[in-house]
Amino acid sequence: MKKIFFRKILSDSAFFFFLSLFATSLIIWIFQAVNFLDIILEDGRSYIVYIQYTLLNFPKIISRILPFVLFFTFIFTLTKYEYNNELIILWNFGVHKISFIKFFFIVSIFLTIVQIFFTSIIVPSTQELARSLLRTSEINFFESFIKTKKFNDTIKGLTIYVEKKDKNGNLINIYLERESSGAFQVTHAKKGIFKYDNNIPLLTLYDGQTTSGKDGKINNFKFSKSNFNLSNFDTRTIKIIKTQETSSVNLIRCVKFLSDKKYNMNLDNQFFIRNCDLNNLPNVLKELYKRFIIPLYVPIIVLMALLIIVTSKENINYNNYKTIIYLLGFFLIILSETTIRFVQDTLIDNYKLIIMPFIFIIVIFIFFYSKLVFKER
Repeated sequence: MKKIFFRKILSDSAFFFFLSLFATSLIIWIFQAVNFLDIILEDGRSYIVYIQYTLLNFPKIISRILPFVLFFTFIFTLTKYEYNNELIILWNFGVHKISFIKFFFIVSIFLTIVQIFFTSIIVPSTQELARSLLRTSEINFFESFIKTKKFNDTIKGLTIYVEKKDKNGNLINIYLERESSGAFQVTHAKKGIFKYDNNIPLLTLYDGQTTSGKDGKINNFKFSKSNFNLSNFDTRTIKIIKTQETSSVNLIRCVKFLSDKKYNMNLDNQFFIRNCDLNNLPNVLKELYKRFIIPLYVPIIVLMALLIIVTSKENINYNNYKTIIYLLGFFLIILSETTIRFVQDTLIDNYKLIIMPFIFIIVIFIFFYSKLVFKER
């Protein structure tokens, strides 16, 4: 009978959890996808790249909101069972509340493993893949990010100014400025239009002149028609792999290498991992903390929600007690995220932050035993 009740509560919680997690993630993803429209409007990427890039950010959203959804799922489910008198039936069948708590604590450990899998493997991999999409994709819609009567510097090393566009898509009164390696090139043209020649993007200019300079020498020539090749240009989108996009294995290897190097300056420097240097060590440690330590707060969040069963709805202060649990749970989730600010430059200095989740678990279990076991005895 006990197993049947536990499975029923677990199945109800799981259904509500996955439904809430998916719905909330979808809403956030939609809002985020709107912000990512700049990939098309500003960077000129294709719609396929935009869709792939936004979808690859979905796992990150899930991992970030999972603790909030998990906490409110257990609060909602247990409160519903309490008001329907189903928990009373469970206690009357001889099920001890400590057994109930231990069961869901084991479930929370499984959820912790899932969360660590997401934060340490899935999210970094999808984020790196999303970055590689921008790094390897081409600009397909150059004309999309050209705004009239505005200096457009989205393309790295090139500034474009267009007075207006006519109904045929022709650009009227164009100004282009190109800078590279101490040289400059300024082009004025009365008209221009974007074209593709063998998949090579070209800006065809008519009736203009180009002034170029390098090493103090100025050259000027006029033209009736000139093709400006845009295939060698790129947008200002950051394409370098960030620390949060580096695999967990490489981050761990990086910490080991930098720790050895810190005490042995003559260590061979042929070891290379992007973003792995002593100046970036604090960020590497913070990233590892976010991936492996913050998920350890998941069992604490579940235990915090299980505090709701300590008292019943018949208690005159039940609503106040429930409100306190809500506030404590919310504070705990915020605390787990903000502790990353206190990560120090070495692993040894971070031992207090590492053991903090385990201290919370012990304290909450002591509270449960004092209320549900020792008090009864």
